Amino acid sequence: MLETFLPLLRAAQALDLSAPPAARAELARRFDPAGPAALELNANLRALLEAGKIAERGALPVKFGRVAKATEATLGFSIDVVHMTGPGPLHRHPNGEVNYCVALEGQPTFDGQAPGWVVFPPESQHVPTVAGGAMLIVYLLPQGAIEFLQS
Repeated sequence: MLETFLPLLRAAQALDLSAPPAARAELARRFDPAGPAALELNANLRALLEAGKIAERGALPVKFGRVAKATEATLGFSIDVVHMTGPGPLHRHPNGEVNYCVALEGQPTFDGQAPGWVVFPPESQHVPTVAGGAMLIVYLLPQGAIEFLQS
């Protein structure tokens, strides 16, 4: 299943996350979320979700699952996939966070941003929130670094 995520991992590789708008633009250049490769990837992600192979734990508004820990094979990123319809847990990104967001139902946004790439810089924190529908989010965490906080 790891091969499904390789285009996203390659797009995020060696990316400076300290300036999210620039990082998001570069991600879109490397892997256009509206392009044919993305449409194929999105269909594959939906099929994996329907088969219960990703985001298989928990219950909505947040179903989640780990695909892989950060290793050389994942280019140093951990891979988590979350199916969201509302808020998730408060957390901090020591090394930043790269998200690839796919609309499943409605007109969803992730922290106010449209489907596609969403980037958070190192040392940022947030309560990840989907509004306006359902979204599948692939979380790529450099070195797998994340810290869950008490809200």
